[in-house]
Amino acid sequence: MLSPEAPYPLAGGGALRTASLVHYLAKRGAVDLIVFREPGAADPAKALPAGLVRKITVIDLPVHSRRVAARAARNASRVARQVAPLVDRFAGFESEVRAGIGDARYEIGVVEHSWCAPYQAVLGEACTQLVLDLHNIESVLHERCGAVEGGATGLAHRVFAEASRKLERRWLPQFSEVLATSESDAKRAREIAPEARVVVYPNAIRGVELPPHADEEAIAFSGNMEYHPNRGAVRFFRQEVWPHLRREWPRLVWRLIGKNPDAVSEWISGDPRIEATGPVDDAVKELARCRVAVVPLLAGSGTRLKILEAWAAGLPVVSTPVGAEGLPARDGENLLLAEGGAAFASAVSRLLSSSTLRRELGGAGRLLLEQEFTWEKAWEKLDF
Repeated sequence: MLSPEAPYPLAGGGALRTASLVHYLAKRGAVDLIVFREPGAADPAKALPAGLVRKITVIDLPVHSRRVAARAARNASRVARQVAPLVDRFAGFESEVRAGIGDARYEIGVVEHSWCAPYQAVLGEACTQLVLDLHNIESVLHERCGAVEGGATGLAHRVFAEASRKLERRWLPQFSEVLATSESDAKRAREIAPEARVVVYPNAIRGVELPPHADEEAIAFSGNMEYHPNRGAVRFFRQEVWPHLRREWPRLVWRLIGKNPDAVSEWISGDPRIEATGPVDDAVKELARCRVAVVPLLAGSGTRLKILEAWAAGLPVVSTPVGAEGLPARDGENLLLAEGGAAFASAVSRLLSSSTLRRELGGAGRLLLEQEFTWEKAWEKLDF
């Protein structure tokens, strides 16, 4: 398996999906893992459960300044070269990947994320069968971000959308099988690359016991705050939703759960009733402290593991239609759907006002998770 991010610790949607496939493969044979590491990050080998993989190769990425000016300069260069940011970030390590493979030969090779699809040319030399796991349809993700962002940022996303679509057209048909998170994503992938063999492997989480509820007067948004759709969601909620809720519920706290809270500091600083936990050991237990999970996404692709984690916590969810896309989510049955700031705030208030409705929706979500979105249930969809 080649992955741009380590599967452990189990924090964030990407890691959770990658980990589910590592465990599936480890039940069927020896797994060698090649992962990339950002500068200063912990050794991913130390976070892996003992015996999960046979060998791990870590490829260290070069230092990239996180300053706004440096990031803007990099993205301006990418726009000029018409290459998507993550494709650019993870390109050019063919010799390191070959070194990680060595003389080994494999029945199956798995590449995580379309950003790394070009490594098919290297892995194909050593693998009988190659699988590409699409966490998102990147062209759709950038297209949607471009639609909700203005100015230079919107323009950049539109350029990256076209660059991603060209990559998808070229590389998806080169794999024996392509995994998509939902039927809607699978349909989009087939439209982009009709020759590709696309199957659905749903996002899922490891089965967990229902945690005790602290029932604090708090609502939660979870995820990597640096991820562009999450940044947009925080901005929308802070500007369009939170003012309504803040007035109506004088003691309500809005809690942001997940790494890189500094990425949204411009929208959350200065309000003592907005809390940012940073990374946590167990997102499900942290969510269970709250009364409602909010998913105010305006852009995205794939399916949202933040909803699955909220369901695992037995927590009722309010989401935009985009946020719940790809899941069998039914408004009023296993969550509430709302668009626009006032409507979203009204849906959250409806749940805060009714412990009965919170229990009903939270219980329905938990049941759906157990029926369809645990690792064991997702593994039933695979045939390699």
